[in-house]
Amino acid sequence: MSLNDHGWGNQPGGGKRGGGNQGPPDLEELWRDFNRRLSGIFGNKGGGGSDGGDGSSRRPSISPQQFGGGVGIILALVAVVWLASGFYIVDASQRGVVLQFGAYKETTEPGLRWRLPWPVQAHEIVNLTGVRTVEIGYRGSEKNKVPKEALMLTDDENIVSVQFAVQYLLKDPQAYLFKNRHPDDSVMQAAETAIREVVGKSKMDFVLYEGRDQIAANTQKLIQDILDRYDTGIQVRSVSMQGTQPPEQVQAAFDDAVKAGQDRERQKNEGQAYANDVIPKARGTASRLMEEANGYKQRMIATADGDASRFKQILVEYNKAPEVTRSRMYLDTMQQVYANTSKVMVDAKGGGNLLYLPLDKLMQAAGAVTAATVPEASVAGPRAVVPAPTSGAAPPQMERTVPGDTRSRDNLNSRERGDR
Repeated sequence: MSLNDHGWGNQPGGGKRGGGNQGPPDLEELWRDFNRRLSGIFGNKGGGGSDGGDGSSRRPSISPQQFGGGVGIILALVAVVWLASGFYIVDASQRGVVLQFGAYKETTEPGLRWRLPWPVQAHEIVNLTGVRTVEIGYRGSEKNKVPKEALMLTDDENIVSVQFAVQYLLKDPQAYLFKNRHPDDSVMQAAETAIREVVGKSKMDFVLYEGRDQIAANTQKLIQDILDRYDTGIQVRSVSMQGTQPPEQVQAAFDDAVKAGQDRERQKNEGQAYANDVIPKARGTASRLMEEANGYKQRMIATADGDASRFKQILVEYNKAPEVTRSRMYLDTMQQVYANTSKVMVDAKGGGNLLYLPLDKLMQAAGAVTAATVPEASVAGPRAVVPAPTSGAAPPQMERTVPGDTRSRDNLNSRERGDR
């Protein structure tokens, strides 16, 4: 019979093989069937022939001693395979963690390792150099946002959307496997907690523009502190800010505000540029006027000192010869006066015809010629008679050549102030 025969050795017609009554299976038949199967396993083939009684075929049977030897070989092979299952390989970037009855036993270094087979011991391979990433505020792409994670409140009570990624490594396999139930979820929760704390202490403009790098650095430090406090065995490698922007509902209004701020900055820059152009010029003009005023001041002081010194010298000479000094001063003064005025020749002594000469035209023509090149005969022509001082002796007559003198009116004014 077959062990898979659910009829327990009964014939299809309802009777037992070799008999007509139903009953339990024949143990001898079961033993013979088991022997045949075991012989097929070891490659033995049964010989032909029949038992001559019931017509069934005869097959060589296995004694209990032979059966015990085969089972021993099988058990030995099973034991070898069981012991060989304890070998495992750890790569250079990995560490092996051996568990004994589910509890931590040891951490193994890279190489070919062996442990007691299951169920006594087991092992887990942990990759220490593989970079793992956790995304906060988005999944896969920045367009695939997660508003529940991304929306945050700033210190000035504005809402911003922050998207960032955290990259981390494993530094302690034992702590990673046994100190926390879900260490990767702990990284996400710690990252979300840290970024909300940092953003909550910052202004909106600082978060959106100039403070992104500083926020990333502060967030990384705070995440690492939280993970170390929970002893997760995780080392945060970097925090990358993917995007910081206002919520989509107020994006248009925010863009208008940003544009207005940019216009304000542009106008301030233009005003500053104009001030940088005008103020130096004004300061230069003021400095020039101050220098001119100081120069004029020094010149006036020097002129006054010179006039005072000259007056003192004249006074000394005047005390020695009053008439001579007075006449000389009078003549010098009249020379300065007549040097810048048009002169007319008048015959004061004779009573004849009065002759007018255009001395002003003659002076202009003679101004371009030096006194050395002008002939003496032409210079001696027009002369002016200068009256003498009213006091004292008879006034002496002075003949003065007109065309050679071209001093300016400024010298006249300065000499007049000096004479006074």
